[in-house]
Amino acid sequence: MAGKKKKSGKKKPIEQYDHKGKKRVNNPPVGLVTPDTDKETGKNTYAYDPHIDPSLQWAGKAEHASFEVPNVSLHVHERIDPRTIIEAARKKNGQKLDQLSLFATPDENPPLREAIEFYKHKHNWSNRLVAGDSLLVINSLLEKEGMAGKVQMIYIDPPYGIKYGSNFQPFVNKRNVKDGKDEDLTAEPEMIKAFRDTWELGIHSYLTYLRDRLLLARELLTESGSIFVQISDENVHLVRCVLGEVFGGNNFICNICFQTAPYAATSNTLPVVYDFLIWYAKDKQKTKYRQLFKSKQEISSINLYRLILSPDGKDYRPITKEEIEENKIPEGWRRYRLVSLVSQGASSSPEPFEFKGKTYYPPANSHWKVKPEKLKNVAEQHRIQSTANSVQFRSLIDDFPMSGQKDGWSRLAKNLKAEIDEALIESYRGTVSLPFEVGDNKRVAVKIVDDRGIESLKIEEVK
Repeated sequence: MAGKKKKSGKKKPIEQYDHKGKKRVNNPPVGLVTPDTDKETGKNTYAYDPHIDPSLQWAGKAEHASFEVPNVSLHVHERIDPRTIIEAARKKNGQKLDQLSLFATPDENPPLREAIEFYKHKHNWSNRLVAGDSLLVINSLLEKEGMAGKVQMIYIDPPYGIKYGSNFQPFVNKRNVKDGKDEDLTAEPEMIKAFRDTWELGIHSYLTYLRDRLLLARELLTESGSIFVQISDENVHLVRCVLGEVFGGNNFICNICFQTAPYAATSNTLPVVYDFLIWYAKDKQKTKYRQLFKSKQEISSINLYRLILSPDGKDYRPITKEEIEENKIPEGWRRYRLVSLVSQGASSSPEPFEFKGKTYYPPANSHWKVKPEKLKNVAEQHRIQSTANSVQFRSLIDDFPMSGQKDGWSRLAKNLKAEIDEALIESYRGTVSLPFEVGDNKRVAVKIVDDRGIESLKIEEVK
């Protein structure tokens, strides 16, 4: 019996992504905050444009033509270094590795004389996860950090509706929050403002809450930026109306539906198994977008390629079931499908095309997709095949082995790399990418609100 293979004592080095050369202003660490060092700087007033297209109406909207947001600082409570956390988790070979303290990261901590001058000095860029009221957070990013017009993409996952017993959870390890109980209140003074009466007027309060945050989010976006709002079918129609008011109806891109469950619970009508991403651009004419592609081998369109063509292009036949199942197509033979060579609309003059001693014309009220003289060049490449009454184009599967994604995604992946073969990405570099191109500022903002009302906003530097 073979002995067990000895494990190598060499450990894989831990790496993390650092944003070399990028800077951002210093937030006040909570331990240095006093009324003197972090003085209030007033409030910002935001107003809605009354000259808008036909819009949705709800209770309190007319009275809420403008609103004020306090200019608060974002206090640093903890800095987390991913590499240190992973290394510390190993705890082997007697090596002592501790998580760095709040002030133990020299690259992100200026001298004390500068540290108390909040938002005055630059230090190395670090991604941030901010817990708090998103309205205050976005306003702080705009006012304190000057990030207006510098974010390429914002993703918002708000509460899907208003059916919640509590809208604020102060502790991550205590989900069962009772309204009105003192022990469930947070001790953080800046978080006491988090309100439990968010939906005092039901859906009317919900729409006001969302519109205010969308208005400020729009200010964060660069001109080529996009916003995605995740929502269920319960309020998708209302949320899209509000987005249209804030961003303009002409800046709507599409609704992306994605499957959230393989099947639905028993229903007396059609079951609901999809949620939606509503995509709006700040300026549709300037939107950066790159088509998503997926290998035809991974999707059903591969089944359309039922014919194979010989290496010299002179012979063809249907592909057999065994060749498909065992992937044993003869060497040099290529799978293809037949595609129409005509388009709708009659031509202004007759368009005869001669192929293998027979003359073909487009059907009534149609025309060739390319001129007859160009069709001759296509035929010379063995890419035209005659059928009963016409000719068709041989579309080879390896002409372009990828297929464009539609707005009906089968599921929404949190990690796009898990959905695409990395080898194919490398092979088709320049054609396979994210659905948007990162802007000049290389920043993406993601805001999440779970069904308990807990909010977080993350601004990340991306490649």
